[in-house]
Amino acid sequence: MPFKLIWRFALLPIVLGLQTTVEAALPTAQQITALRQTIRQSGETEFTNFIQTHQISTDRLPNPDQRSALEQLCQQRDCHASRLYWYTDLEKAKAAAKTTGKPILSLRLLGNLNEELTCANSRFFRVALYPNAAISQTLRERFILHWSSERPVPKLTLDFGDGRKLQRTVTGNSIHYVLDSNGNPIEAIPGLYTPQAFLEQLNQIDRAFQTATKQSDQTRYWQTYHRDRLIQLQSQWAKNLKTIGLTQPPKLLDVASTDARTAGQIAVAKMAPERPLVRALRLANQNQTELITITDEASWQKLAALVPSQLDARSLGLMQTKLDPKNPNPNAIKQFEQRMAIDMVRNEYLLHAQIHQWMLIGNLDFDTLNQRVYSELFLTPKNDPWLGLNPQDAFAAIEKDGVIP
Repeated sequence: MPFKLIWRFALLPIVLGLQTTVEAALPTAQQITALRQTIRQSGETEFTNFIQTHQISTDRLPNPDQRSALEQLCQQRDCHASRLYWYTDLEKAKAAAKTTGKPILSLRLLGNLNEELTCANSRFFRVALYPNAAISQTLRERFILHWSSERPVPKLTLDFGDGRKLQRTVTGNSIHYVLDSNGNPIEAIPGLYTPQAFLEQLNQIDRAFQTATKQSDQTRYWQTYHRDRLIQLQSQWAKNLKTIGLTQPPKLLDVASTDARTAGQIAVAKMAPERPLVRALRLANQNQTELITITDEASWQKLAALVPSQLDARSLGLMQTKLDPKNPNPNAIKQFEQRMAIDMVRNEYLLHAQIHQWMLIGNLDFDTLNQRVYSELFLTPKNDPWLGLNPQDAFAAIEKDGVIP
């Protein structure tokens, strides 16, 4: 037998022994469940101690019962990979934020984060963002995590009639709000971002939050922050479109930041915060229409190619556990990374820019901002129980339009 093969067989019991030790350190599902109430009442610190004590591995799935118990403990599906603790009670999250001096990162999604079938973006967050080593560390160290459900997620099961069934979610979108310790929104990250861009957003928000805590007038500070972000987005937008060959891009803003009149208006607005800065810098519907017209799918793909979107080792490992071994797709990872990049540039320029405009005015509470996001940006308002999937003016040729009581 070749030496290399002998060496591998000799090492195998040691490797198996190490795996057994790591897995044995994890309590049974019953033991985890018994600890749940205590840890959920105590909060993130007790959960962190639990993770460290029991050496929860980020690259190995616990058995199904242990996994389910863990996910109830941290309130997130696949939390063995992210090791993140989520509050589901906003009041408790606010109390933790006041104690630690950290902002709250509040995820709003369709469905529940500790279940497999949530809206697509929140599932992608759990694979591409939360397990990412740098993102996971940043979230643990600098933010209090909270999630809430906008509504149940619509599910669709396709029965192919031969025993095969395919289950999917139909529609829905997610957003990360950043709240202060009083629950007031100060920033938001709409939809899916690449890991690199999401981490950059987190770092930028954290720096701004630390600066804001030292300001005597935080309302004015955040208005200035959102105005500056709009100007930076306009500059980056023009630069990127020029890079892909569009030399006369439509503006994200209705006035140029270098215009003398605009500069004067901004200066006046700084001195009189009661005059909404949105008068100086606002998105124009005409420009948005031009933007969508000039940036077809090919242009978005070119823009997406300008940004990094690679998954890290932890996310790749978790993604592999999600793929169907009976139906391998060698291009799945590359296609997913490209899709993330396209979503990210659209979300940043079309959605995030609009949120900056809204928050530029100020005085938006959490519920009001969330209502505007879901009705005007995600186009899934609460007053439409069918999420646009059952329009009244469409004839389906099915009894009762296919509605099942």
